[in-house]
Amino acid sequence: MEIGPLSRYRAQLALGARITIAAVATLGIGHLLGTPMILWAVLTAVILTQMSVGRSVKATIDYSFGTLGGAIYAGLVSNYVAGANEPTLLLLLAIAIAPLALLSALTPRFSVAPATGVIVVLAPTLTHATAFHSAYDRVLEVALGGGVALVVSHLVFPARARILALEAGAEMLAFMAEALPRLFSGFAQPQDPEAIRDLQRGVGDAFARLDKMEQEARHERIVFLEAEPDLAPLLRALLRMRHDLVMIGRAAVTPLPERLRPRLETLLATIADEAAAQLLESGAALTGARAPVPSKTLDAAFDAYSREISALREEGILRSLPVEQVEHVFALGFALEQWRGDLDDLDRRIAERAR
Repeated sequence: MEIGPLSRYRAQLALGARITIAAVATLGIGHLLGTPMILWAVLTAVILTQMSVGRSVKATIDYSFGTLGGAIYAGLVSNYVAGANEPTLLLLLAIAIAPLALLSALTPRFSVAPATGVIVVLAPTLTHATAFHSAYDRVLEVALGGGVALVVSHLVFPARARILALEAGAEMLAFMAEALPRLFSGFAQPQDPEAIRDLQRGVGDAFARLDKMEQEARHERIVFLEAEPDLAPLLRALLRMRHDLVMIGRAAVTPLPERLRPRLETLLATIADEAAAQLLESGAALTGARAPVPSKTLDAAFDAYSREISALREEGILRSLPVEQVEHVFALGFALEQWRGDLDDLDRRIAERAR
């Protein structure tokens, strides 16, 4: 069934709605409270309304730390170094910004501190307020904008980072399933090493997105205060899957010895097809909050490959091969056994989440 435009972009549309509502709500609340320089409060709400609740929480915490640190320091500097004329104001700005800029370079959490310092130092030249009032107003504006952003993210089309993390895990499994047949074809015929590396990078990028979502889910627990299942065991299982794929990819750079291909090529292709189907099943189970259905055909394919390797050893065919070719075959066998165990572990982790 074809997905309509609204369904395809519902996450983006929801984010647009949240940002709009946060901006309008901040403006209305700011006017009711008589907030000075309401522009900064509205901009803060727009900046801190993120794709998920967890990301909004993290952004608000970091933004609050940076604003508070920048406001306190710049306010103290402005209080003791008067900027009555232009040269003195230039000196004051440099003294206020330099340490904050260094702090933001060392700690990303304080990335907004230099901008806060600029506002605190220069705002009095526009509003004729004191440095203390400038710093106080800046903290108040961020508190208003950040508070509205958190409330709107929680109430208006809320996107939970935990759900997005599970979807990212399913997307990673789908990418691996798509890559498997192409990867395993390298055992039958030479493949471009760069193409194999591209597949590996794609899996790595998918895991990086998942890892970022998991970090946001941890911040999300601050808001919901729920005893939600920890995503860390699932992440470790998926990371092992990625490492296994790297090992298999290294083996796939070189085709199998010609004497072994007729007996192993079909078996490996069956493993690739059945494993791809099982990865898709695991992804569907992950997002559907259910236990994956074990694949008996995949277990049979692994067993058939192991029996064939044992038969080759008994027939003495492996002993007749050069050492590097024998090492290649055993390295592949080890990677497949490791992968089989990690596939089972992944399904157990998914089943635990379902329970």
